[in-house]
Amino acid sequence: MKLTPPGLGRIPFVRQRTAVLHTPFRFARQRRRRAVLFGVLPLTLAAAIGTVLGCRDQTTTWSAEVRSPDGRWLASARTEEWGGPGTASRATSVFLKQGAQDPMEVLGFSHEAPTIHLTMTWLTPTHFDVTYGPERRGDSVSVYFQVVKIAGIAITLRRIPETSLR
Repeated sequence: MKLTPPGLGRIPFVRQRTAVLHTPFRFARQRRRRAVLFGVLPLTLAAAIGTVLGCRDQTTTWSAEVRSPDGRWLASARTEEWGGPGTASRATSVFLKQGAQDPMEVLGFSHEAPTIHLTMTWLTPTHFDVTYGPERRGDSVSVYFQVVKIAGIAITLRRIPETSLR
């Protein structure tokens, strides 16, 4: 068995270091990593956050109120628009409210135009009448929610015929 003086041979079970050569290829790879970490990744993250937060754009474009003949009920309607990529829509909702209670939605309309033709009338203190239709020819209005009777109030809904539109 040959003995080597200390410090002149390999030490078993210890990982030997090798010199790292910096080549142009190695620098290019590091630049690509930095570009992804400091350039592309933050831009992608900012775009994703902007898209999510940008879809919450909501605006009320029209509103009206009518009080019942005995003054106990308040009917209100409002048209709202939502914006965003692929999520833009318009809807009109009609609510009934008695005293300090929260308003209750009784009618819901979906439409293409910014507004619809909507008339709210109290025929009696217990009969609420709503007339609706598109504002112009070619617009479509659909009812997606309808309550017929609530808390003793009968709600009638009538559509305006196409012939009476401008």
